Amino acid sequence: MRVSMTTSAGHAGRPNEDFVGAVPGAVVLLDGAGIPGTGSICAHGVAWYTHRLGGALLGRLSRDDGRDLVSLLAAAIDEIAAAHRDTCDITDPASPQATVAIVRAHRGRLDHLLLADSFLLLDQVRGGPQVVTDAREATSRRVCSAPLDGAVAGTPEYDRVRESCVQALRAHRNQPGGYWIAKDDPYAAEEAVTGSRTLDDLHGLALLSNGASRIVSPYGLTDWAGVRDLLASDGPAEVVRRVRRAEAGFGAGPDAPVPDDATVVHCAELARWELGDGSGPASGR
Repeated sequence: MRVSMTTSAGHAGRPNEDFVGAVPGAVVLLDGAGIPGTGSICAHGVAWYTHRLGGALLGRLSRDDGRDLVSLLAAAIDEIAAAHRDTCDITDPASPQATVAIVRAHRGRLDHLLLADSFLLLDQVRGGPQVVTDAREATSRRVCSAPLDGAVAGTPEYDRVRESCVQALRAHRNQPGGYWIAKDDPYAAEEAVTGSRTLDDLHGLALLSNGASRIVSPYGLTDWAGVRDLLASDGPAEVVRRVRRAEAGFGAGPDAPVPDDATVVHCAELARWELGDGSGPASGR
């Protein structure tokens, strides 16, 4: 197995709210979400949540006890919820939460789980790259933001409509017909996008947080086949570097995108990738 990874905070002086880690046979990537300035709701913050949840997942994955990924995620969500339920209002919509992406090699197969909008890029032996994601958050966001069409940014009316859109999106979170994310309810794991395929069908794979996936959309710097090739030639750091260069090119105007934490992990030599295969530790770039 060969694993390389890069993570970059979106803002200097603020903690990186992404998490990435690997154990033999498995990789976890989380993209934290929450609202700044909500310390009265949760004193720990989003980075604490993603790091604790990511660590709990890696610990469970390393045990190789045969449990499916949904069960592992549900148990980890429940563990972290219990860790701050007595001190924080974890049911508040603004309390810390995270997208989750997990891949695990087991008995010659690659199992995956995706909850909310991270991306799994599969480099297939036959055919082009396959991209797997959970698109429900993006769909909910488009629906909830529709009232903003035609509104003039910077006006009181725009601000009023935007706030109502934000409230509508929160109401869709972890609800049937909306989207699902790791937060306080272990049931969210049951709603994850999951799948499995043989390792022999794959040359490699990559996981990208939403901030890193901007290299494809909305920036349009390359397509997913281009991301695959870039990872093979230059590694995850180059993907993040190009995203940051694109963001810098927008300048500081009102239409400039807000930089996001960006994380990429690339896995190769999958045919040898099994829990406890002794093929060595992950390498960082």
